[in-house]
Amino acid sequence: MAGRCAGKLALVTGAAQGLGAAHARRLAEEGARVLCTDINGEGAAATAEAIVREMGAGAAFSCAHDVTDPDQWDRALATARSELGGLNVLVNNAGIGVGGNIESCDFEDWRRCFAVNVDSIFHGCQKALPLMRDHAPGSIVNISSIAGLIASDTIPAYNASKAAVWMLTKSIALHCAKSSMGIRCNSIHPTFVDTPILDGTARQHDLDKDVLLEKLARQIPLRFVGEPGDIANAVVYLASEESRFMTGAEIKLDGGISAM
Repeated sequence: MAGRCAGKLALVTGAAQGLGAAHARRLAEEGARVLCTDINGEGAAATAEAIVREMGAGAAFSCAHDVTDPDQWDRALATARSELGGLNVLVNNAGIGVGGNIESCDFEDWRRCFAVNVDSIFHGCQKALPLMRDHAPGSIVNISSIAGLIASDTIPAYNASKAAVWMLTKSIALHCAKSSMGIRCNSIHPTFVDTPILDGTARQHDLDKDVLLEKLARQIPLRFVGEPGDIANAVVYLASEESRFMTGAEIKLDGGISAM
């Protein structure tokens, strides 16, 4: 299949819904073959099946995958090897949010936040690089957050974990570059995006979804909340060879928040 990512072999974590599903779909639209993984195996399968219905057999595959478990990374990469024939794009998208300020945040929630948001990238990159090296050139895309660059008093666990993703990305990028692997590593930092996570936020605060979107939009200079495709388009750019001179960098998709 022709496209900006033609010939790419991609694994996308957290692909059952929201951003992950959008990343997988856009990569497939641009010619990549995609392995959709998620702790929600049925959801990952639904994403892959939807891609296959539109783009044909072999465009997408799926597997259940707890990104905090090193053994499950081994299984996911074995699936990439058998179904895709290798791997040269890794999109570390899986993540969770944890609330509570420094006094009220539960330590177990803190540890879970780091396990899903940061440890997963450590395990994934460490285990994927040998396979990716064999299929270079390649690209690792880590989904961080604008909350990794701008702090809030109400989400210290999320702030700290997403900041760790930002800096870990740079360390991985330098290692790959100095080892002449032909593999790049960059991070993306979105602000509010209209995904199912916001549905839960609206219910939590007993708000109509449209009211919540309007409230969030007022915090953004461009005055609108992002769509999953806005982030997925950046993933396509970083996965493709269009970004071959970009590594250890961050893309801020925040509607101007970080410029204030």
